[in-house]
Amino acid sequence: SPGNCSAFVATGSWTKSRQIVMAHNNWTGYLAGERWRIIFDIVPKDGYRMLMDGFPGVIASDDDFGINSSGLMVTETTITQFEGWDPGGKAEFVRARKALQYASSIDDYVRIMLDGNNGGYANDWLLGDRKTGEIAQFELGLKTHRLWRTRDGAFAGSNWARDPQLIKLEAPDFNPRDPQSSPNARRARWDELLQANRGKIDVALAQQMLGDHQDTFLHKDQPGERTLCGHTDLSSHGSPEWLWNPYYPGGAVQGKVTDSSMAGAMAFTARAGHPCGGDFLAAPFLAAHPEYSWQAPFLRDMKAGPWTEFRSAQAAPPAR
Repeated sequence: SPGNCSAFVATGSWTKSRQIVMAHNNWTGYLAGERWRIIFDIVPKDGYRMLMDGFPGVIASDDDFGINSSGLMVTETTITQFEGWDPGGKAEFVRARKALQYASSIDDYVRIMLDGNNGGYANDWLLGDRKTGEIAQFELGLKTHRLWRTRDGAFAGSNWARDPQLIKLEAPDFNPRDPQSSPNARRARWDELLQANRGKIDVALAQQMLGDHQDTFLHKDQPGERTLCGHTDLSSHGSPEWLWNPYYPGGAVQGKVTDSSMAGAMAFTARAGHPCGGDFLAAPFLAAHPEYSWQAPFLRDMKAGPWTEFRSAQAAPPAR
């Protein structure tokens, strides 16, 4: 499966107020990613109210960032070079929607995601329960799955599998020791940032982290395919593990952050466009890289908006 995102969840002594902080930026091609800027506030007939991000036509978030009125906080990053799929199972977006709508605990979420698991869109799920302060990393393959949980710690994701058994059986082409690959370089950067900021992490700091441009392979600040805020359109290397050629117009297209207090009020902050605040402009990009001219009819400018708070029951802005 393709896999692109940077995310973390932290709790206890790792955060400034000892509450859960969760952050996620979505990596995808800019053609679709510029359109990934809808916030859904859903009040279902049954189950819990949901607030999640997404794009036109979906029933689940699909980059999977959401909260529900029971206090569950959910995000994920996809497992790079995962292989395997059961056509007789239930699609990930069906299970993910059901889990966000009906789960009131980490255990509920895991149970629902395992029911009919088809292995499609395999993820490392980062979960939080604001009622208990507990967080978890739920790594879900087709043949293997594993759950880590804590009330004092942090879990990060950047499209790598944590369990060596899953890599061996279900992602055999992924090399966890290649420091040049995007997943591994971003994993190293998450380790650095989270350790350096232990006890200081809050919503504002998490927003800054999502816009980070430190390349751990080059040991310098340079936006590209190896930075938490991805800019593969600036990279002569591309992201071969995702079949993104050099200068592919893709990377981090938006960001979201919440904490336990905000989740209790059914709220999170979000930013359209690169989390760093930089703009992508289609015309000069296509002039410099005509190999992507096939995208010209649909590739649009992706300008960064401000970090903005969204809440359930918030009135929509008037149509322009």
